[in-house]
Amino acid sequence: MLTSILAKRLITANQIVERPLLTLEDATIVAVSSLEETDATTLTHHWPEKTITAGLFDIHTHGAVGHDVMEGNADALRTIGKFLAQHGVTEYLATTVTASMDFTKGALAAMARHIERGPETEEARIAGIHIEGPFLSHAKRGMHPPHHLRRPSPDILEQLWQASEGRIVLMTIAPELPGALETIARAHELGIRCSIGHSDADTQQTMRALKAGVVSATHTFNAMRTLNQREPGILGVVLDRDEIYSDLICDGVHVAPELVRLWLKAKGSERAILITDALEATGMPNGVYKLGETRVHVQDGHCTTDEGVLAGSVLTLDQAVANVRSFTGCDLTTAVRLASRNPQQMLGWPDSLRVGGEANFNVFGPQGELVHTLLRGNLL
Repeated sequence: MLTSILAKRLITANQIVERPLLTLEDATIVAVSSLEETDATTLTHHWPEKTITAGLFDIHTHGAVGHDVMEGNADALRTIGKFLAQHGVTEYLATTVTASMDFTKGALAAMARHIERGPETEEARIAGIHIEGPFLSHAKRGMHPPHHLRRPSPDILEQLWQASEGRIVLMTIAPELPGALETIARAHELGIRCSIGHSDADTQQTMRALKAGVVSATHTFNAMRTLNQREPGILGVVLDRDEIYSDLICDGVHVAPELVRLWLKAKGSERAILITDALEATGMPNGVYKLGETRVHVQDGHCTTDEGVLAGSVLTLDQAVANVRSFTGCDLTTAVRLASRNPQQMLGWPDSLRVGGEANFNVFGPQGELVHTLLRGNLL
């Protein structure tokens, strides 16, 4: 079935198209052109004051609406995926938390089976798996349970890779740990991107990690060595080096607006990435929830453990896009690319909004508010 859509503007990875006409055949984009005039009666959808963008892509989310991705069962994952789609996310990386090896392997296998089955009509697709742990620093572990942290090992990574049926695409790792550089090298061979996170690495250790193949930094400013004028550490390197990507939780809780502005100035519109680090409490009322084995108290957007340690967020990615615009004054084009094009490029994947690609995109109103999501050609 053919679908035709005309809007005011189309924002792709590398250009802006005025008065774009998109033609879809079922779930696929088959043509994109620009029109001066057309007969609106021939269109399936006519949005003369709205802007079409790529669907959002969250590379760091643990769960939502009372479910964690590590539950692994189809009902939990479908519920999470449908909630994310309602907030403009069309693809995401199911993100683990540090747990026992047996539990982690079982969760990875369950997620792999769900990915193989494919998403339902209104469900955001799991594009791969992000392992956050077990190769994290005790000094910067945050809420990750210390008794399940492991020294980085290519052998352990191989075990996790096999359990996931090759679905792991991103790994957060503390590069200063013994065995980390060898594990990063093995990840590179497997096609897994590596990100520095939950790390106390100094400048030289960070530089060695970049040379070994690290391409990004996980929830920048959080769970990493603080910036020092004589020992810049991770933050100094990440904010200074043009080639490294940097993701950030833009909820106004994890990072102050002043530092969000500094981050965007330093990384620019090409290397900054928005994430949520969302927990099962996302979309739920204030209360007590869990992330892995850890109790998390949620109160008005603050998620803390019994010890008062920050533990993820209840942020949605569409709200992160709105927040970064509010905090920095950037335009919708930039904000959306931080949550769609940039994570795809960090992973080495092609732009999702292209001829021949799936018809996954969002529609924003004149004030930059999300008003529609099309998921594989279906208007939600």
